[in-house]
Amino acid sequence: MKRVYEALLHEYLSYFPCVALVGPRQCGKTTLLGVLPQDWQRYDIERSSDHEVIARDPDLFLRLNPTAVAIDEVQLLPSLFPALRVAIDQQRDQPGRYVITGSSSPALVRSIAESLAGRIGIIEMAPFSWHEISGQDESKFISLIMDRAEPSKFVDQLHPTNSLHDIHDYWFKGGYPEPWLADLGRFRTIWMDQYIQTYVLRDVARLFPGLDQNKFRTFINFLSGLSGTILNFSDIGRSLGASAPTVRDYLQIGHGTFLWRQIPSYEKNVMKRVVKHPKGYLRDSGLLHHLLRIPDLDTLLRNPRMGYSWEGMVTEEIIRGLQSRGASFDYYYYRTAAGAEVDLVLEGEFGLIPIEIKYQQSVDTRTLRPIKDFMAEHNCHLGIVVNNDERVQLYDERLIGIPFAALSG
Repeated sequence: MKRVYEALLHEYLSYFPCVALVGPRQCGKTTLLGVLPQDWQRYDIERSSDHEVIARDPDLFLRLNPTAVAIDEVQLLPSLFPALRVAIDQQRDQPGRYVITGSSSPALVRSIAESLAGRIGIIEMAPFSWHEISGQDESKFISLIMDRAEPSKFVDQLHPTNSLHDIHDYWFKGGYPEPWLADLGRFRTIWMDQYIQTYVLRDVARLFPGLDQNKFRTFINFLSGLSGTILNFSDIGRSLGASAPTVRDYLQIGHGTFLWRQIPSYEKNVMKRVVKHPKGYLRDSGLLHHLLRIPDLDTLLRNPRMGYSWEGMVTEEIIRGLQSRGASFDYYYYRTAAGAEVDLVLEGEFGLIPIEIKYQQSVDTRTLRPIKDFMAEHNCHLGIVVNNDERVQLYDERLIGIPFAALSG
């Protein structure tokens, strides 16, 4: 499947001497390196022979290989980063020389900040989005957001392009490439079990050697019940028998290693008292359903956490779509002390856009009061309600309802 990050990779290679592809293990970073020209050399730090070649003398290695080099899993060799800085600075005006990949954000981002700031373009990858699974061309929905389009253009240009059955299949399965491409029944369950085992016992243990692995694995399972909820560290700590600082550290590990997405509260220029605790989601809906022991779609639709799961999947689809286009933006949620809530708030070059997420086809307009109030208070040019309707429609002159099936078109 063609990845939406391919165009961004080529664009960044025309700007920066080095490009970093970061994201969770098994999301397709190594596969994306296949779009590089044939004359590029590829090295994998996890392969002992490649590790030895580079680690023996990183400076000499880069002098011998001054351009067209891709290196996988660079966070495993911290000594490479200062050598990269020296090599890049010797030919600072030459873009497109190196591509590096990494699965562990905390170590990688720290090394980039210390050694490669201003010399590198960073692309955060994720498992397959629905847009990629559906095989559509560039998302018009994302283009309209980035172009700051008027609501009428959304109505004119967006139309549902996929069946509800296919969308629900993706929602249930999630987006990790290997289970999607193999699709061999029980293989998905086995693969998910092994993925969690590898994530906890290999990646996290390597990054945080003092971490209690058994407690952290228990915490990961506990996270599945928190996905989509507002997080109170003290309450979570009491449930787990851990301190609030430990819970905060665990959540930061989950976010930093791309398993969990922590969404802060929107507190800027607010006229009402708001909830300040963060909110969060397990990033992949398939992994969430596996941890919740949901075996099939029918069981998911009966599960009391179904709405949270749908909300998380839609949130990820929108955030990933913007990231894949290199958009500069931040994301939040909004909730007042009185209970009025907006599921997702985007703030970027395109302005401030509140988004409400509904699973239903028919949306009761009375439930849209919170997003309308938010738009009025912040003078938003656009508000979006993602639903499962059959067509795009305006609720008023600035608030637009868009079926999820129209997001990929």
